[in-house]
Amino acid sequence: MPKIHRKHLSNNIILIGFMGVGKGTTARAFSNKYGIYTVDTDDLIESKEKREIKYIFAQKGEKYFRQLEQQTADWIERSVTGTLISCGGGFYQVKNLNKLGTVVLLDASFDWIHTRLKTAKNSAEKLAKRPLFQEPKKAKKLYREREAAYKKVADIVVNVEGKSREEICEEIARECGVRDS
Repeated sequence: MPKIHRKHLSNNIILIGFMGVGKGTTARAFSNKYGIYTVDTDDLIESKEKREIKYIFAQKGEKYFRQLEQQTADWIERSVTGTLISCGGGFYQVKNLNKLGTVVLLDASFDWIHTRLKTAKNSAEKLAKRPLFQEPKKAKKLYREREAAYKKVADIVVNVEGKSREEICEEIARECGVRDS
């Protein structure tokens, strides 16, 4: 099994970035290539709540959801090591993000992300999972609001535009010191 050789005690890699940039896809590819466990913060929250995030937002609101993200971050800090963690688009706001692992921003322009979602072979599913993209002007406004904040909290920025999933994974591995044991 590969080892992650970094200074951060948890040895976690934390993938952040705007919705639709490919965090989950990258996490799955990274796991397949390097044999490292991955978890998704949105999946953890849905499992805990026994309902999808869109219903959490609709029934309890964004403030409640952000509290769930913080609870998830606290659990990761206490309990998770040697794992690649794919985060929801707003997870970068948790107060202890820098304690969870090496924070890697998957970066791309809004137009590239929107085109990626619209042209994917399962685009209807990808867009349905991200209802904000039904209103691209609102999505673009949120992207602009978050762009600088993502870069501020990131330890490493990986631009994903024009790169294969393999190239992205190799860059993350190189930057984070992941190597075969």
